Amino acid sequence: MREILVIGGGAAGMMAAYAAARPGYHVILLEKNEKLGKKLFITGKGRCNVTNAADMETLFANVCTNGKFLYSAFYGFDNQAVMALLEQAGCPLKTERGERVFPVSDHSSDVIGAFRRMLQKRGVELRFHTEVKHIVWEAAEPPGKGRIRGVELHGGQRLYADAVIVCTGGLSYASTGATGDGMRFARETGHRLTPCRPSLVPLETAQDWCRELMGLSLKNVELRLVSGKRELYREQGELLFTHFGVSGPLVLTASCYLGRAFAGKDKPEPESAKLYLDLKPALTEEQLDRRVLRDFEEQQNKRFKNALAGLFPAKLIPVMVMLSDIDGEKRVNEITRQERRSFVALIKNLPLTVKGTRSYAEAIITQGGVSVKDINPSTMESKLVSGLYFAGEVLDLDAHTGGFNLQIAWSTGHLAGESAADGACL
Repeated sequence: MREILVIGGGAAGMMAAYAAARPGYHVILLEKNEKLGKKLFITGKGRCNVTNAADMETLFANVCTNGKFLYSAFYGFDNQAVMALLEQAGCPLKTERGERVFPVSDHSSDVIGAFRRMLQKRGVELRFHTEVKHIVWEAAEPPGKGRIRGVELHGGQRLYADAVIVCTGGLSYASTGATGDGMRFARETGHRLTPCRPSLVPLETAQDWCRELMGLSLKNVELRLVSGKRELYREQGELLFTHFGVSGPLVLTASCYLGRAFAGKDKPEPESAKLYLDLKPALTEEQLDRRVLRDFEEQQNKRFKNALAGLFPAKLIPVMVMLSDIDGEKRVNEITRQERRSFVALIKNLPLTVKGTRSYAEAIITQGGVSVKDINPSTMESKLVSGLYFAGEVLDLDAHTGGFNLQIAWSTGHLAGESAADGACL
């Protein structure tokens, strides 16, 4: 009987164990938590955005890092295959705005339950409260490609195997068990690591006035992320002000690009990264100027601070008055053309200076990880240790929100599982 060990019972690990299990193979899934899918359980606010139903071109367009590495994984087991597998396992799905796919029940537990049934049906042995301490491998003499032998558990027990698949996740949500074990395993077996940082994460800003807007959500605004003279990101959507800066879908996606721009640095240098918020992206600056002029003419005897209700939410008005440098008590018929034009420019380019990202505790995913240069993209097998495979967030792969990161986990996990089974029979 061929032995395959899968370390980690998250999305990639469950899929890898499922794909590896076939007649003649004994697959053991080792999970240090008390249950499967602990991080999966909280994704999508507990609803679990299992994948995105977009076409393949869109899938690749939403991968931030090392998209080309995913060709074999995505084409070998795509989003349609994931959806078909889950529905066949008794977890019906629905597609919502942005092609996001969720279980009909809106319960992530149904996705986890479907995988548990599939794993049990295929005879996968599940071992909970089981933590791997080291990868056991045999280095080549003379130096060359080593060979996997198994794993050593905490407590000293060794499990020997023909193949080991590392699916331990990244560093985000440490409470779910994501503590970087897989990256340590990679380092101990000679693999290179790309520096890690939180991604899909809120951003801290230098402006104190964000605190005054805490809880205010703005929809249909445009956000630009600029570093020096480079525009790293521009998109329209929703933004949320917090006590430390900004969050919301636009900001989370922007954080992906911020991370790559400052790779290797703990935080961006002061004022090296800026956000510009266009509060009225549907209007050109000239159109907005005419709109503001019309509003002022209709309210010409009102004070400036009382004439902006048609432009902004009430909570935002005092901040915009303060940032405009126009006296809030000034009557609008006394505002000069230059003051009005400067105010319009502020509405179209409200600046925020990025101080850094929030911690891994608030990050949806980890950016960085095991370098894909040391992994065969056609199999997910290590180029340095035969029989050792990596899949999911432990790898230097990440994407935007919307189900794309889970698709990476499903696809790489499936490829690693199939390849490990194929390799174990050689």
